[in-house]
Amino acid sequence: MKRYCSFYIVIVSLLLLPVFTHAQQDVNDTLVTAAVIYMGDTIEAKTLPFVSLFNRLTDAQRRARAEWTRLRNAIYVTFPYAKRAGLVMNDVNAHLVGVNDKVKRKKYINSREKDLKREFADPLTNLSIYQGKVLMKLINRETGNNCYEIIKEYKGGFLARFYQTVAFFFGTNLKQPYDKTGDEAEMEKIVQEVERMYGYRS
Repeated sequence: MKRYCSFYIVIVSLLLLPVFTHAQQDVNDTLVTAAVIYMGDTIEAKTLPFVSLFNRLTDAQRRARAEWTRLRNAIYVTFPYAKRAGLVMNDVNAHLVGVNDKVKRKKYINSREKDLKREFADPLTNLSIYQGKVLMKLINRETGNNCYEIIKEYKGGFLARFYQTVAFFFGTNLKQPYDKTGDEAEMEKIVQEVERMYGYRS
């Protein structure tokens, strides 16, 4: 009986030997890690992730952030209209090249004006005064002319002066400038962000 037990033990041991051999040679048994030697002892070394610490914003910083957010939101709302205005003006100018007859010029401009009113009257009347100011700056950027010059060119000097007076009472100015390297540098950065996001081409 003992001889049979010994025989079975030897058989089982031989069967399990490849398993133990494989386990001892498995690459997952060895973990490679960085280490340092400190006072004769080898110690595992790890690099901890960065921890960002932020201080509370000052009142001035909060106001600046609120102003920037307001400007960014206004640009996202109004830039498509400014882009459209630039395209329309280029198209109008192209059609009026060589048209010297004042009646024909006026008729064409009025027809385009009616189309634009149908397309943009509702959304533009819903803009705030602040968004309107931003839109005028963006139109200047897209066309190279301020709104006063545009109205004067297409509708005459009297209407341009009239609308300028109305704008003045609302605390704004039709002659809004646009200097992308000066006062409007921050606005220009946001505009370029919008152009990248929506695939506009300057």
